[in-house]
Amino acid sequence: MSKVKMKQNGYFGIGCIGMKTAENYGTLFRTAQIMGADFIFLIGCRFKKQATDTMKSWRHLPLFEYANFDDFNKHRPFDCKLIGIELMDSATPIKEFKHPKQACYLLGAEDHGLTKEAIDSCQELIYLPGERSLNVSVAGSLVVFDRVQKQ
Repeated sequence: MSKVKMKQNGYFGIGCIGMKTAENYGTLFRTAQIMGADFIFLIGCRFKKQATDTMKSWRHLPLFEYANFDDFNKHRPFDCKLIGIELMDSATPIKEFKHPKQACYLLGAEDHGLTKEAIDSCQELIYLPGERSLNVSVAGSLVVFDRVQKQ
């Protein structure tokens, strides 16, 4: 009988609420797959899916789609912290952030960021350096990279 190797570093997923463009979808989820995400998700996306996800990440890790934030929050994995990524004063700088073993990283839409409902539901908020918001797929990719580097 072969031994099953248990994952020692927890798990994580990354997604976006109200994502506007398929280009950001493809870039973010391709990076998530390459960097070892366990799942990806979309909440109320506003684009028509097309071929920007050249690796078809949904074939290699689960893609969950939710109609709205309430739907997502009801189905979030047990004991999995919701980490919002938002440029705001009350957020922790990413360089000081200790990633939890189980995490759902949530990005806001390209044109208006996280909703108030999402911010209020997050157990942690983090921000990346800079005075202006980064592209949503770049911001998500940097957070995933930071998690992998700090493990």
